[in-house]
Amino acid sequence: MSFSLEDLDKRIAARAGASPDESYTAKLLAGGVERCAKKFGEEAAEIIIASVTKDRKGTEGEASDVIYHLLVLLRAAGVPLSDVMAQLERRTAQSGLEEKASRGKAQS
Repeated sequence: MSFSLEDLDKRIAARAGASPDESYTAKLLAGGVERCAKKFGEEAAEIIIASVTKDRKGTEGEASDVIYHLLVLLRAAGVPLSDVMAQLERRTAQSGLEEKASRGKAQS
């Protein structure tokens, strides 16, 4: 498969400049961070339900919705996908348990 998160992010960026009357992405972004966050939360709840009920197709579809709405929310919040990917890359340099422990110390 050659479609990537970066490809999706580029499509979202392209659609962000469209009229909200013609683009769902533009309509979400026109609603601001609050609207985008609300929609992301709805989709997150839907994937939880689909996965807990062992609905494989539903989980697959809802995962797609979660990823799309997360990227829209990041754009609305002014957080570039590249920054998130860099954060993930830094975190993979150590075990998940070590990384989580280090965040706890930094937050104290």
